[in-house]
Amino acid sequence: MSKLKIAVQKSGRLHDDSMKILKEIGISIDNGKDQLKASTRNFPLEVFYLRNGDIPQYLKDGIVDAAIIGENVLIEKGNGISIIEKLGFSKCKVSIAIPKSQTFISIKDLQGKRIATSYPNTVNHFLAKNKIKAKLHIINGSVEIAPNIGLADVIVDIVSSGNTLFKNGLKEVKVLLKSEAVLAVSPKISDENQAILDKIQFRLQSVLKGRQNKYVLLNAPNERLDAIVSILPGMNSPTILPLAKEGWSSLHSVINKNEFWDVINELKDNGAEGILVCPIENMVL
Repeated sequence: MSKLKIAVQKSGRLHDDSMKILKEIGISIDNGKDQLKASTRNFPLEVFYLRNGDIPQYLKDGIVDAAIIGENVLIEKGNGISIIEKLGFSKCKVSIAIPKSQTFISIKDLQGKRIATSYPNTVNHFLAKNKIKAKLHIINGSVEIAPNIGLADVIVDIVSSGNTLFKNGLKEVKVLLKSEAVLAVSPKISDENQAILDKIQFRLQSVLKGRQNKYVLLNAPNERLDAIVSILPGMNSPTILPLAKEGWSSLHSVINKNEFWDVINELKDNGAEGILVCPIENMVL
């Protein structure tokens, strides 16, 4: 039986988040720690642990069929590789940063500057689009130190919390792109392995939908049911069950986490009581 080969980052936050979601979709990985490749016990899958920057080439060459990878890396190195699912974790930005003592009025301030970056393709595209000429210094790692040692005037690098910039006396002045973990597929994937990948994508979608929603149970007086039902978004409509207490019902529904507190406040204002909120592990529509 064929096995799908999927690449994940060898270490770091993206690795940890990738392994977490694979576990959440029911995939048990055998002895993955400190190995370059591991099998799974309950799914036709092999996991390859690779350097993030190497994964696009493995996808292009068909060495791996799919990958969980940072979108920013695909933009930089993954021309021709398709993204089939955005995964919503390991979010970051690729941004321009300058020394705190300097001012930044517009991108025209980059004209003639020395820019240190690990993302030359991304930066060159941005400069060409804005008709700016600058000199690039390509650095793999520790880009933030470049202005302090006189190597560059400006850097372009990944920004997550901003703590690394702060520690090196830099400030973010322009976001070039926003990134998150994505599921990417090799252009050379076989039909048989594509069918396996479709199953993984289905499971991922159910977990991601669950993360975006909360399950809500509440009690409400029957005379307020119409008003409360109009507030609850639900999937189709809320489930309504009669309570032993005469004139009251129990309602079960799903609320998007981004709307959660506004909806809860409206429910209380319209007579809802005993509101219970539960996380959703999976959500299959």
